[in-house]
Amino acid sequence: MIIGLTGGIASGKSLLAEYMQAWDLPIIDADAIAREVVEPGRPAYEEIKDFFGNEVFHEDGTLDRKALGSIIFADKEKRNRLNKITHPAIHKEMMNKKEALLNEGNRALIFDIPLLVENGRMNIVDRVLLAYVSEDVQLKRLMERDRSSKEEALERIRSQMPLKEKKDYADAVVDNNGSRVESKNQLLHILTKWGVEMDE
Repeated sequence: MIIGLTGGIASGKSLLAEYMQAWDLPIIDADAIAREVVEPGRPAYEEIKDFFGNEVFHEDGTLDRKALGSIIFADKEKRNRLNKITHPAIHKEMMNKKEALLNEGNRALIFDIPLLVENGRMNIVDRVLLAYVSEDVQLKRLMERDRSSKEEALERIRSQMPLKEKKDYADAVVDNNGSRVESKNQLLHILTKWGVEMDE
């Protein structure tokens, strides 16, 4: 079974991934792969350089994620362009990792994909699991986590699909508004119901 773990910024998705990793469920992290595919020498790296220019790179040639982020969060067309460059490369890498894990005998694995719903990728998973928090909790946690202003945090939240809309696409929802223990218990209940074998 392939479970698509998704959420939004500061929704507690990483917490759920931590628990699943602790239970020995293999996780394929789209964000980690996104960092790999833009390393120097990779095709996506060259395409980003061609389109965005040198101002989104550090002096040592590595990608300046903060500079690139500030451009794409404020400009939808440029955000779409970056997605067109990186998404095919990320998808290919994820599928390679999936095949390797299944060939090793894993019966369940997790695709950790923040933009699973936005990018219409539900077809690559068997179940969609959503990490959910209310808007006010999301804003508060993001401001605390990134030490950002309310305006900066809101801009980042609004660049994503609202979590309450994502609920419509989820097979199950973990409500992360409460304590870590409450989140863990909800997650355990869902995975048990889905018949996922875990090492607790």
